[in-house]
Amino acid sequence: MNPFEFVLAVLILVFAFTIIKHKLGIPSRSMREMRGEPVDSQENVRLRGQVQQLQERIRVLERIVTDGGVQTAAQIEALRDRDRISEED
Repeated sequence: MNPFEFVLAVLILVFAFTIIKHKLGIPSRSMREMRGEPVDSQENVRLRGQVQQLQERIRVLERIVTDGGVQTAAQIEALRDRDRISEED
């Protein structure tokens, strides 16, 4: 067996074991899990908070875009009225 055939055989074996592992549902561990670090690190908690904030912003933007403008116009007029009242005082 020459070196090219050996490398090809190793690649085929790695590919086959990867497919088998995927089909069996065996999860691959991350480097942090292998080192024994907790799964929910401080950065994960911070990033989850950021994701929740961004999801809330997206919900607000979707509501603004899909409301048809009537409700938004009413809210703008209400704000203008409130500003006029505070200026008169």
